[in-house]
Amino acid sequence: MTRAARAARPPDRTVWIDGRLCRGGEATLSLFDRGARDGEGLFETLRVDDGRPLLWERHMERLVLSAAVLGFPVPASPQALRAALDQVLAAQGLRDAVVRITVTRGIPGGRPTRTGAWLDAEPLAGRLWRGTRAGAATVVVSRRPFAPGSLGAHKTTSRLPYHLAREEARVAGADEALLVSEAGEVLEGAVSNVFAVIGGEVITPPLSTGILPGITREIVLRRCAALGLPARERTLSLVALRSATEMVLTNSVQEVVPVAALDGHPMPGREVAARLGAAYRQAVAEALAAER
Repeated sequence: MTRAARAARPPDRTVWIDGRLCRGGEATLSLFDRGARDGEGLFETLRVDDGRPLLWERHMERLVLSAAVLGFPVPASPQALRAALDQVLAAQGLRDAVVRITVTRGIPGGRPTRTGAWLDAEPLAGRLWRGTRAGAATVVVSRRPFAPGSLGAHKTTSRLPYHLAREEARVAGADEALLVSEAGEVLEGAVSNVFAVIGGEVITPPLSTGILPGITREIVLRRCAALGLPARERTLSLVALRSATEMVLTNSVQEVVPVAALDGHPMPGREVAARLGAAYRQAVAEALAAER
């Protein structure tokens, strides 16, 4: 069998690209698009429950803000992207899904230059961590020192350091990998934000470190006050994290997940994580009700 014959085939699912629906191998992007050539793209990943995208407006706000800060051409409007989402979900018969929206800096030279854009969706069940389904995740610490850099606060498509960390987690049989600085400072997960309960206080690394301002992270921080939980942003060393009574990971797909073990060492508690998870789901329900 030739090498070409063994190559993976494109997934046979419907994708919206620049205003049209494509399927499988027809879903292509020009090699002259700066997103394809140089990784000059932004994306948002969000969860759809029973046909309704969760926290849609918050994701669109972050996408539009990043595009403006980084000097992207004007992207497709949130209204156009929402219509595209509905088309893709209908084409695939999905009610519970994970949706990724990607915009690129497009093909240079046009006046005005427009972003490229595509949207695809997958069944939610296939994207949930084993730990999410089981009720608690397993985590390893990436061996590669990490620095977010000036673009760490934006969801760019230049993801190699994050994907290498995720590969470490996969090889170890874990759900997630923690990204830690050269100085031993915990920053974030490869696809998540990190919380720890230390001395009865909920701690999360500060945005000033350059990490992604996660939407789930923000909601959890705000809900801590309503729950009577002392919480703050604070530098979090790996040594301090290993002494935590609880560790929690957040992102828009997995939502709020307690950690069962870090590098094979058990995390003893899950009580705060359960309260935060319930509070987050309540916040999502309130946001959905406000959209009606």
